[in-house]
Amino acid sequence: MKALVVNRTLKRSPEPSHTEAPASVVAERLSEQNVQVTSVRAVDLAIAPGVATDAGDGDEWPRVHSKLLDSEILVIASPTWPGRPSSVAQRVLERMNAMMSETDDADRPVAYHRVAGVVVTGNEDGAHHVISEISGGLADIGDTIPGQAWTYWHLGPGPGPDYLDEQRGRDWAHSTGHAMADNLLGVARALSALPLRAGG
Repeated sequence: MKALVVNRTLKRSPEPSHTEAPASVVAERLSEQNVQVTSVRAVDLAIAPGVATDAGDGDEWPRVHSKLLDSEILVIASPTWPGRPSSVAQRVLERMNAMMSETDDADRPVAYHRVAGVVVTGNEDGAHHVISEISGGLADIGDTIPGQAWTYWHLGPGPGPDYLDEQRGRDWAHSTGHAMADNLLGVARALSALPLRAGG
């Protein structure tokens, strides 16, 4: 089984990402259970705006799209800026929108075989809002969202330290991330054994 982690941080590599760190907890848990995990930092790629699978010359979204089609598990990781998903997160969801009209050999939407979850970090309130926005978009596209398929880290409203600079709250975020990984894998296995039918 394969998983794709799409980090929607605003920071380009090799700058440390506070969002990547908790997402790696989920990825490591999946890897421990023999899931092949691939990670992509979307901001490092030239992803054109729009809602098409391929926007033409120079567009690097088709590389991500190919990885999506090859994965049974999708983990979306986003910072909270300001109180909402990052602009990179929105662009990725818009590009994924094209998948709603793509079907597999059984005439099912290509997202039907995939489960998805969300990791959020930030030093202000809004994590549940970000989780809801991203999960809602993924469900519209056709992904299955298991119960408790999310984790987040922040220390409440207002300014504060970032994840890599603070130990407080990590234990809860990590245990929730482990549960998230387990739930994603359990439902992915169930969908593999009993796929959704075309048209529901």
